[in-house]
Amino acid sequence: MTVTFDITHTTHYQYAQPVDLAEHRVMFRPRGSHDLRVLATDMQVTPEPVDVRLIQDVYSNSVAVVQPQSPSNELMITCSFTVEHTGTRALDLPLAEHARQYPFAYSSEESIALQHYLAPYYDDPAGELQQWARQFVRAEGPTGTLDLLVDMTQWIRDAMTYLARFDEGVQTPYDTLRLRSGTCRDFATLMIEGIRSLGYAARFVSGYLYTPWLDAADGSHVGTGATHAWVQVYLPGAGWMPFDPTNNLIGGTDLIRVGVARHASMASPVIGSWHGFPGDFMGMFVDVQVRKRA
Repeated sequence: MTVTFDITHTTHYQYAQPVDLAEHRVMFRPRGSHDLRVLATDMQVTPEPVDVRLIQDVYSNSVAVVQPQSPSNELMITCSFTVEHTGTRALDLPLAEHARQYPFAYSSEESIALQHYLAPYYDDPAGELQQWARQFVRAEGPTGTLDLLVDMTQWIRDAMTYLARFDEGVQTPYDTLRLRSGTCRDFATLMIEGIRSLGYAARFVSGYLYTPWLDAADGSHVGTGATHAWVQVYLPGAGWMPFDPTNNLIGGTDLIRVGVARHASMASPVIGSWHGFPGDFMGMFVDVQVRKRA
């Protein structure tokens, strides 16, 4: 089944007085593939930009490099997209026979291509992450590759408390385990590091989540959304498979990917700087609206 979404993503920075705005890198555009097609795009920047360049970064994400006019007391970037999403019936995809049970080995060519997604981002000198991850490996009998990933996804959803945090950055996986709480990017980071410690290749995904209760029946919105984060795991035979530990989602059409990276810090929606006094910054407002067409 094909689903069509209209997406609007606004980021608005405000300053107490005009400041000098440097170049900003904007990663809002959905990442197209066989299951996700971008039909229309638009970007509006206030103040009017001096220059806009569209590039692909090292992970082949689509990035707009924007140089706003300055000085200015605000920077507002609004991007609109229409996408067609066929979704992924992830658990129905057959794995290569040698990869159906844990542990398994990637081929030599796969290992070369996946090396940055296999290497942990955080040190684990005391083996804390590996100990946590190994609870999903069965003590008796074989452990199914998908069973392990499904169990870990569900455990994070059931055992952790979601707490919105608007500060930039991501918690360490150790803090997430200790606090038993975090944001979607914290939960994704914990799962990535845990399964990397078991030998899986995993990467961070940023994007949009369709939430029906934010999409009123008359087409008006009853709330505001935000960007979302989840995990992709590379499994031979099935390729990159999506797992969302925040919502216990695996595949489907509600996850609309934008960027992929080795770590959350490399998939930020907006990266840029400004020059002025520290007290000039008055705050940032982010609004994401994802509307499903009838």
